[in-house]
Amino acid sequence: MKMLRLVWLFVLCSFSATTFAQIEADPATWKYEVKKTGDNEYQLIFHLTVKQGWHIFALKPGGDGMQLPPSFTFNKQESVKLIGGITEKGKPITGPMDGVDGIVTFFKDNVDYIQKVKVAGNITITGKQKYQVCDDNHCLAPTRKPFSFEIKDATSTAVNDTTKSDTAHATAQTTTNTNNTNVPKESSGGGVATDKANAADKSISKGSLYLRGFLSGLLAVITPCVFAMLPMNVSFFLKRSKTRAKGIMTALQYSLSILLIFAIIGLLVSLLPRNAFNNLSTNWIVNMVFFTIFIVFGFSFLGAFELNLPSSWATKIDSKASTSNFVGIFFMALTLVIVSFSCTVPFIGGLLIMVQDSGTLGPLIGFVGFGTGLALPFTLFVLFPTLLNEFGKQGGWLNAVKVTFGFIELALALKFLSNADLAKGWRLLDREVFLSCWITLSFLLGIYLLGLIRFSHDSELPKNDWGLPFLKVPRLIFAICSLVFAFYLIPGMWGAPLNGMSALLPPPGTQDFIINTGGGNSSGGSTASSSNDVVKPVKYVNELRIYEPLFVTQNGIESFFDYEEALNASKILKKPVMLDFTGINCANCRKMESQVLSNPKVAAILKDKFILASLYSDYDKKPLPAKEQFYSQALQGQVETLGDLNEHIQASKFKSNSQPYYFFVDEKGNKLVEEGYQYDSDVAKFLAHINKVLENYNKTHL
Repeated sequence: MKMLRLVWLFVLCSFSATTFAQIEADPATWKYEVKKTGDNEYQLIFHLTVKQGWHIFALKPGGDGMQLPPSFTFNKQESVKLIGGITEKGKPITGPMDGVDGIVTFFKDNVDYIQKVKVAGNITITGKQKYQVCDDNHCLAPTRKPFSFEIKDATSTAVNDTTKSDTAHATAQTTTNTNNTNVPKESSGGGVATDKANAADKSISKGSLYLRGFLSGLLAVITPCVFAMLPMNVSFFLKRSKTRAKGIMTALQYSLSILLIFAIIGLLVSLLPRNAFNNLSTNWIVNMVFFTIFIVFGFSFLGAFELNLPSSWATKIDSKASTSNFVGIFFMALTLVIVSFSCTVPFIGGLLIMVQDSGTLGPLIGFVGFGTGLALPFTLFVLFPTLLNEFGKQGGWLNAVKVTFGFIELALALKFLSNADLAKGWRLLDREVFLSCWITLSFLLGIYLLGLIRFSHDSELPKNDWGLPFLKVPRLIFAICSLVFAFYLIPGMWGAPLNGMSALLPPPGTQDFIINTGGGNSSGGSTASSSNDVVKPVKYVNELRIYEPLFVTQNGIESFFDYEEALNASKILKKPVMLDFTGINCANCRKMESQVLSNPKVAAILKDKFILASLYSDYDKKPLPAKEQFYSQALQGQVETLGDLNEHIQASKFKSNSQPYYFFVDEKGNKLVEEGYQYDSDVAKFLAHINKVLENYNKTHL
């Protein structure tokens, strides 16, 4: 199979060498239907048909967070109320995808998107949709188009709560765009093509979610808040019962109550709107709230202060736990949940993150797993009380666990602060600052576990037969892991990509100091230096420089983000321009940058001989000034953002609409080589292409 792919890739490359870039027709066909479901209640149905060989990602695509799901935005209309969010109906294919971490979900052939609404009378409902379709090798640029639904058979009435009916987004993740990759085979891995197979895949996913929740619950047991309750409650179960069987029954009821409490919590979470997690996780205020919570709990775990909920809450509930029936036992369990809140909330927060893309029943299943893991030890120690005596010989290990969680809480708090920082552009936690904090925390945790520093509540290390303190093997293993993690992060301070942690770290472009590897010989370096002194990019630099790839920053290459500015620089510096039509989260663009453009020979030529223009087709965070907006015949739509403008340039001037795509022009925008260079990781082929560009440029400009 691998040999067949190589042969097929060779055929494609051979064919592409003789063809020019061209606009690819949209393989997606949309039809719109209105279906009445009740008194002035309707379903707005988006019917999508995708040509053979193409696919569209699901609303919850999974994967590495770089897949672009479709989104639908409804214009605000006072007589329209949106009921819930967009749902999808079709036969999803779930499985691994080459070049993507994790499991992805997408649709082939056809899929329906459904939005329920209630209206106050006949009306035309309008809005905009955004989507992206991909084949096995690349993705087209995101497409935006308006939609409308006409309702003609409604009766005049009033619609309540229309104030929030202006928008409805169906996306499940904040990162956008993917220009990857090979589609997973429907007969392999998690790939499915039937409803029965889909159900099997989903059951596996839910089983994994239950297991993660269960393990989180077990970990929560060893926190001081919960573990301290174990001997007290087990003794209570055994002493209050006339027989051992009665004690076991009481413990089972207690464990079942804990499970029921967390099942109720999971059910309530399941009832939240489909896109609630996405909206919350991307909101800077919510991230700051979580940052504050984790900071407070982190310092509490380190022993700075004791953090407890108001004692009146626990006392009031505990008073109801004195009865001898199941209701009393239930309130005992509720007392445990409340009293242990300060220790379990970090695990619950982590569980909420896990279940956000798990479907309607995911939160219920995850929290049932958590409740099971938390409740199980109470039953086990009643069944085998001698185990508690052995397990209770803990010495000071419980506080060591608490302090360890304190360091982890502080690290997670910084991640939430980083999310808010990137959303608002404060630049408080640039990459090197973030890494410095994590390196410090990891190093301090390591030397703490080695016993080199102590906190106020720590006890002495255990002593051997000669009265000398020693480390137990588990503590030593955790100390080694923490120190190894710290040393792993250190090269990132000098620009190492740290691919294993890239999803958690700020973008490389936020780093102020990245080592300059030179990119070429000394003569080239002097040329680049003088170029930077003569012409510097101005437009969109503040917005887009943080997205610059490592090959640019590490080699001292100056990027332009505006087409006209790049042409002007070409005129002044007497160099050709490489137009890099790319995307902020384009997977294949990152591959080209890491596998081809970062090659020392390639980077040296780009630095010395070219003007680099990075034209992002998916940057839509900031609209263009009103006077610069216009209707694009090439896009058949309005150009409103910088991303739209770059798409228009690519489509109108170069007859292409996919990324990554590289075109080489002179100062007048004339192509130096007719064909562009699309995604191809063959370094020798790219070198031959740019050398041909330089040869043609020199013929007309020297």
